[in-house]
Amino acid sequence: MQNGDHVRTDNGHSFSRPGLVLPTPSLQNQIHELAKTLPPPRKQNTACDACRSRKVKCNRLPGQEKCQHCLSKNYPCTHYVQQATSEKKRGAAARRPRNISTSSSSSPVSASTPPWFKAAFGPWNSGRLQSYGGINMQTTTPTLLHHLFAPPESDSTFFFKSRSPGYATWGEMASKLEDEAFRAEFALDLVEVYFQIVHTRLPLLNPLQFRARLNLQATQQRPTITKQDEPLHPALIATVLAWGAKFSEHPLLVSDRDRNGGQSQLAKALIDRTRELAESLKVHRIPNPNHVVISLLIEPLQCQDPRNDNGFHGFWLNSGIRNLLGLQINHKSVMADIKDPEARGTMIFAWWMACLADAFSSFYYRRKPMLDDDDYDIDFYTVDPNAHEATDPTAPSPREQLEFLGYYQAAHALARISRTIARRLWMPSTDQDGIPLDAILSYISDLSKWRDAHLSKVGVPPNLEANWDFVSAVSACASDAQYHVTWVALFFAMDEFGIRDDAFTPSSINQVETAKRKIMEEALQASLRIAALAGVLTSNGYLKLDPAVMHVSCINAGNLLARLGRPEVFQCIKALEQYSYAYEETKEHAREINREYDLTLQKGPHNFHEMASAVRQPSPRSLHSEAMSVDAITNGNGKHHGNTYMSI
Repeated sequence: MQNGDHVRTDNGHSFSRPGLVLPTPSLQNQIHELAKTLPPPRKQNTACDACRSRKVKCNRLPGQEKCQHCLSKNYPCTHYVQQATSEKKRGAAARRPRNISTSSSSSPVSASTPPWFKAAFGPWNSGRLQSYGGINMQTTTPTLLHHLFAPPESDSTFFFKSRSPGYATWGEMASKLEDEAFRAEFALDLVEVYFQIVHTRLPLLNPLQFRARLNLQATQQRPTITKQDEPLHPALIATVLAWGAKFSEHPLLVSDRDRNGGQSQLAKALIDRTRELAESLKVHRIPNPNHVVISLLIEPLQCQDPRNDNGFHGFWLNSGIRNLLGLQINHKSVMADIKDPEARGTMIFAWWMACLADAFSSFYYRRKPMLDDDDYDIDFYTVDPNAHEATDPTAPSPREQLEFLGYYQAAHALARISRTIARRLWMPSTDQDGIPLDAILSYISDLSKWRDAHLSKVGVPPNLEANWDFVSAVSACASDAQYHVTWVALFFAMDEFGIRDDAFTPSSINQVETAKRKIMEEALQASLRIAALAGVLTSNGYLKLDPAVMHVSCINAGNLLARLGRPEVFQCIKALEQYSYAYEETKEHAREINREYDLTLQKGPHNFHEMASAVRQPSPRSLHSEAMSVDAITNGNGKHHGNTYMSI
């Protein structure tokens, strides 16, 4: 393992603050495990009619026909309301397919799946699926590695016909990939890097099962004995390896980066080959739990610049959402029917990851969200203290479950605000006429309420303990920045579209200018906050290990600070330069922001349109805004235990 000396993800350190808190490193590392212990969504209330009307617990002992209340009062213990509800649900169940398997078996469509579903999709590893250069669901892991690590000149056909000097493009050590034993050792290193760095942020896999099922033995067939021995999906293996190559410091990749200006050409090739392999195996087309996970992991793996042909365009995120909808994970009743806690835990986390990513990315990149508020009836599950198994020492406590649920409830609340704004910005009428004033006032109110309710619980706390580790730092800073960048993105949206004032009265015109100044003030304060958080992470080298969580915040905050000529912009620039270790495109973002800052120093604040009046006439608060520096958080000594916190 080559990168073990630069990241700690499970050392047990945490920081404390009042109320619900961000998951500690150990909890964050075990979100997948925690999700399995959450009770399924509540099914139909089975209380009798008398207890239901009195809104009390209906307690019927085994073997008795009446509940305790009806026995004591000599009431008839009837269940007319329950029967009516059951008949209604049975009618709904008949109108949609049920019991689509969420097993990780090679045939995910269960025997009870309706014939129309099998006809439309069929088993995901059926013979009619095209193989890609010889790779199919029966391909052994060593053979897959043989193809994935082929020399770069083979990219035109993905697979090679002969080993040749083409390896020189990847550095001096790349020729060792000709050896099968070296390929296996290299692959294991990439897998461990994935679980140390990426899995802590996107816990969609079971590390123990993945390692056990990797099966690097070169057998002719991939036998299926038990669930844990079932072969892994080839595109899933490729995705994990591509992630590992982004962050690994294996000598082969170090040599590759040294040869290619700090960027790994092998890592880029693995991303391209992973995407092409997933497409060939119909990951984007066939609803299957494995395909959900692969899709959601491929999206942030890619270039995050939407201007790039291979950049973020939402395709794989949308594919993951379509797969989730195809499996009907958006139905509480379907989620409750998943009996396997491992499968249910994975689908719970996958759903919320997709739901949040859809909302935030739609706002950031001006796209129409795939999901509406009424597209799902599953909510965050109510924790039942009695559900905790005292005999299981590894099961999270009700307190830990509340922390987990509080964190994601806050994220979901912010996602709903972002989704609302994204839909407004998508409307052609907004492009033509501007954003309605009442909508702007509503967004200001919603964001302010969110801050009061959630920021102190999920953002960077006022007092940090020593030894604040990688997971704690990135998790808290990213959650904090997620809120603040919303103000910055809203500022840029208003600058582009303007505010529509239908009244045209002196009072309404004054409201428009007041709203502009408010957004300007909040956006500036938010940008300073993000710059400081980015500075903390950069000073510790954490952003070179971040799987595309903070980059949007750094870019938006950097753009605003550069246009205003604020020197704090250099914290964002340095952050993006460090980000380029894994995401090459951020280096160009850093250059663009730097050029914008230099131009502002020459011409003064410029490049503003509809918000120009708020920039020219800032409020007293924004005139006297104090930059939030790294020292403000770290207390000036570079360690994460300062006690200064900027009041938002």
